[in-house]
Amino acid sequence: MLRLGIDLGGSKIEIAAFDDQGHELLRRRIATPQGDYRATVGALVALVEAAENELHAGGTVGIGIPGAESRRTGLIKNANSTCLIGQPLRRDLETLLQREVRLANDANCFALSEAVDGAAAGAEVVFGVILGTGCGGGVVIRGKVLTGANAIAGEWGHNPLSWPTDDERPGPACYCGKRGCLETWLSGPGLAREFFEMSGRNLAADAIALRAEAGDSECNAALERYEDRLARGLAQVINVLDPDVIVLGGGLSNIARLYANVPRLWGRYVFSDHVATRLVAPKHGDSSGVRGAAWLWNGEV
Repeated sequence: MLRLGIDLGGSKIEIAAFDDQGHELLRRRIATPQGDYRATVGALVALVEAAENELHAGGTVGIGIPGAESRRTGLIKNANSTCLIGQPLRRDLETLLQREVRLANDANCFALSEAVDGAAAGAEVVFGVILGTGCGGGVVIRGKVLTGANAIAGEWGHNPLSWPTDDERPGPACYCGKRGCLETWLSGPGLAREFFEMSGRNLAADAIALRAEAGDSECNAALERYEDRLARGLAQVINVLDPDVIVLGGGLSNIARLYANVPRLWGRYVFSDHVATRLVAPKHGDSSGVRGAAWLWNGEV
């Protein structure tokens, strides 16, 4: 039987199929219907059906979503793809696909993939971070995703920026209704917004990183501010969870200097005389979302 993993993102939906040894058999990517819940459900169903038709086999379905499923109502909450909020996504998919579907937060899927056989393989406690259009986190302990009593384990992006300076208060407005969330500072749009406010230049996060590397002083200063904020945010996680490994994912994880600079900074914020936690780049990169979604069925097919 196939294991089908889907990464439902704000801009793209990706599906991959794996055999029971974990070998990838197929991968497809389409644009996410913007702001349209019904079209999104239809796109997910069509991807599953097309993959199974192409491979002439049925499969289990795991989906990483940019939010969480409420344990109380079964409806989606906390999604930065806001058209999903309040919708019975799992129930609708199970009705249309006529099988059980497993959902998990996309950062949980990322963390699971990297903990099982990725950059954090063999580590007991792993914290996976998504630094992209949003700012998510996931926790894996001894190879199992920690969901939590409220299905929000790892949701560090909606905690406030730690140890804020006067000019960082109250912080930017967040879609969750509060101000100063880590997501408003550490996401790609957050970095671009802060850079525009400081320099008057309108550059995306990846362009800021490239120009910093080329010697642009304003871009370099923006990344230095970003690195300190990321160090503060991750220090807060280390103080609570004390993970063996932190793996970065999402578009900003491609900024190579983070892996040297952030650990040099976080020691001043971590409540310890020494920080053994490792900060690492993902082994599977953009593939981790779909792989982790497929691994939601690990050991059961």
